[in-house]
Amino acid sequence: MALSAVLAWQLQGWRLGRQLHEQEQALVQQRLDQAEALHGLLLAEREQRQGLEQRLHDSEAKHFQELTDAQQTQARLRDRLATADLRLSVLVERDTACTSVPTAAGAGGVDHGPVRARLDPAHARRIVAITDDGDRGLIALRACQAYIRALSR
Repeated sequence: MALSAVLAWQLQGWRLGRQLHEQEQALVQQRLDQAEALHGLLLAEREQRQGLEQRLHDSEAKHFQELTDAQQTQARLRDRLATADLRLSVLVERDTACTSVPTAAGAGGVDHGPVRARLDPAHARRIVAITDDGDRGLIALRACQAYIRALSR
């Protein structure tokens, strides 16, 4: 009887040991599956972040190029104004009641074109500086809008 009790005890121990081993293996496999799923999520997040960084880098490069182009254009315009190669002028509205403007006919006919007044170079430089600031502001606004669009995707 003692032998059968010991043998039953031993069999019960082996069976419980096997069940514990199976539970441990199942838990290990569950943890491995969770780790693999988490690793996959981390890789997806990294790829998404790298894609966003690349889009932002491209946007910054485009913004920088636009800003550089605008600055070069403004610098050329300022240089042309400084050398009197270019003169800014404005349209002057012709007053039909004004009789002080002579309407003499030239060799080719009567001039009915718009009347233009040249601006003082100092005023022209100030106008160019204002448009330069406006151009930079518009370029910065477009860059901000592109940044927000990239983040909202």
